[in-house]
Amino acid sequence: MHPDDGRYGLLLDAIADYAIYMLDPNGTVASWNAGAQRIKGYKAGEIIGENFSRFYSDEDRANAHPQRALAAAAEHGSFKSEGWRIRKDGTRFWAHAVFDAMRDGTGKLIGFANVTRDLTERKTTQDALRQSEQQFRLLVEGVTDYAIYMLDPTGRVASWNTGAERIKGYKASEILGQHFSRFYTEEDRLAGAPEKALETAIREGRFEKESYRLRKDGSKFIAHIVIDPIFDERRGVIGFAKITRDITEREESRLALERTREQLFHSQKMEAIGKLTGGVAHDFNNLLMVIQSSLELLRKRTPDNAQITPLIQNALRATERGSALTQRMLAFARRQDIEKRVIDMPRLIADTRELLQRSLGPAFNVVAEFDGKIPNVLADPNQLESALLNLAFNARDAMPDGGLIAITLRGSRNPASDLPSGDYVSIAMKDSGHGMDADTLRQAADPFFTTKGIGKGTGLGLSMVQGMAEQAGGAFRLTSQPGAGTTAEILLPVANSDVTDEKEKQSTADTASRPLVIVAVDDDSLVLMNTTAMLEDLGHTVLEASSAREALELLRNTKVDLVITDHAMPGTTGLQLAKTILAEQPNLPILLATGYAELDPDAGIQLPRLGKPFLQNDLKAAMEKAMKR
Repeated sequence: MHPDDGRYGLLLDAIADYAIYMLDPNGTVASWNAGAQRIKGYKAGEIIGENFSRFYSDEDRANAHPQRALAAAAEHGSFKSEGWRIRKDGTRFWAHAVFDAMRDGTGKLIGFANVTRDLTERKTTQDALRQSEQQFRLLVEGVTDYAIYMLDPTGRVASWNTGAERIKGYKASEILGQHFSRFYTEEDRLAGAPEKALETAIREGRFEKESYRLRKDGSKFIAHIVIDPIFDERRGVIGFAKITRDITEREESRLALERTREQLFHSQKMEAIGKLTGGVAHDFNNLLMVIQSSLELLRKRTPDNAQITPLIQNALRATERGSALTQRMLAFARRQDIEKRVIDMPRLIADTRELLQRSLGPAFNVVAEFDGKIPNVLADPNQLESALLNLAFNARDAMPDGGLIAITLRGSRNPASDLPSGDYVSIAMKDSGHGMDADTLRQAADPFFTTKGIGKGTGLGLSMVQGMAEQAGGAFRLTSQPGAGTTAEILLPVANSDVTDEKEKQSTADTASRPLVIVAVDDDSLVLMNTTAMLEDLGHTVLEASSAREALELLRNTKVDLVITDHAMPGTTGLQLAKTILAEQPNLPILLATGYAELDPDAGIQLPRLGKPFLQNDLKAAMEKAMKR
C-alpha cells in the first residue's frame, strides 16, 4: 500500500459537496465517500457491491443510459452528462456527472471514477429564467387575453401590451412610468399589498394570487395575478414580469355553480326529511286512530261521571291536536289526503277574512282586496283555509302590538317561477310586522324551523303551506325585509272550464243504516281491533283480515256487503287488493282507509277514501258514500 493512499482516502471522505466513488468495469460500486452519502442518501454498507444504475430512473434504465455512459467513458476516456437522478428515498435531483475510465499500466480497463454534483438549485433557476423568457415572448407577440407587462425593480411599469390596455383600460402613454400600485384597491394599498407582492416574488421566486383590482374607470374586476422576478447573472433583481388575467366571468360562473349545488343539496335534504316525516306521520296517525276511537267508544259506554267524563273529553281534544299536527307533517311531505274542489276564491277569502278578524281580535285590521274578476281555482278548500289561518297567525306573532294584515287576490299569467305555463290565482297576505332578515327568510319554510320560543310552535306551519300549494300544482313564496313586514303568496292553478264541483249533495237515504257484513283489512292489529269495535257498535258484522291474502280468502268463501281496507300494507297495498277484488266481484263496494296521499296514479281505479285518524261518525259517513257508488 502506498503511504499516500490513506491520505487520499481521508481527503475523499472529507469532501461533502461532491459524490466521489469508484466503479468496477461492470458498473458495480467499489468505494463511497461522505459526499456520495449526503447527496444520494445511501450509506457505504448499503451501496457497495450494487450496480450504479439504481441511481437512474426506470425510464433511463429501460433506455440503457447507464451502460451508454460507461461505454462512452471507456471509448473516449471521459464522459460528462446532466440529468435527473434518484436518491435512496425516491426523490429526484439534477446531477452533473463525470465518468473517467481507469486503466492499468498495460492499458486494461480496471474501472471508472465517478464525480457527481447536485445542481438542482441551478436547474431550478435556469427553468425559472426560461419561463420568464417565454413570458416575455408572449408579451412581444401581443397577447390580448392577458395583461402582460414589465416592472422595474421599484414596481414602476416599464412596458405595456394590448391585453393590459384591454383589461385595465390604460393606454401605454398613460401608464408607463407609473407605479403598479394604482391597480390595487385603496384598502390593499394602505395594507402594503403591492410591496408585499414584490417581496414575496423575490423571496419565493414567484408571487401568485387572485384578488380584486381596479380599472382606469374605477370599476373592480377579479384578477388572477402572477409576478415573476427577473435576475441578472449575479442574482440581482433587474425587474419583474407581471401577468394579469380577468377571471370575473369564471368566478361568477363558479359562484352560480355553487348556488346550484346548494339548491340541489337543499332539495335533496327536503326530500329526505319529507320521506321521513311522511312515514312518521303515517305511523303516528295509526296510533292516534287507536287512541281516539277507543276514547270515543269509552265515552259512549261510560255513564256521565263528573270525575271521568271531563278527562275523556280532554284526552279526545288532545288527539284532535295530534291529528292536526300529523296533517301538517303530511302536508309538508306532500302526502296528505286531499280533496280538490272548484273554489270561488272571492267568496272563500271574504268568509276567511271574517273568521280571521274574529280570531285575531280588535288590535288587528284584516282587509281583503280583489284585483278585477278572479277565476275559480282547483284545490282543497279545507287545506287552503288552514293555510291562510297559519299565515295569519304568523303575521299576528310578528306584530305583538297589533297592525294591518292585507289579503290581495289577483290573476297571474305565467308567473316567473318553476311553475308550468298557464293561468294562476295569487293569494298574497302582507303584514306590517318587523319582517325577517335574509338568513331567517332563507330557512323560514324549512320543516321544524321556528323563531318562536320552545313549546310555542312546531315549525311546520309554513312548510305545511308550501306542501299544500305544491300538491295543488302551485307554489308558495315569501318576501320580507327587516322593518318592512312580510308578504306570503300562494299561487294556485285556475280551474279548467270543464271541471265541476265534485262536492256531493247529502242524501236523505241512509244506505249504511242496515246491518252489513263487512271485511276490515289492516296489518296493524290495534287499528284493526278498534275499527272492528266501531263497526260492531254501529250494528254491523265484521270479519277481520290482517293481510290481503286473508281478505281474499274471506271474500271467496263468504257473502260480503263492503270491504274497508288500509292502503299502506306490506306486500300488497290497499289499491292492489282492491283491483284483485274488483276483478272477481266488480260490484262490491270498497272503502280505502288511509292518511297517506301518495297513491299509485296508474292504479286505474278510483275508490272512496276515509282519512286516518277517523271517528265513528267519519266512518259512518264514508261507508254511506261507498255504498252509494
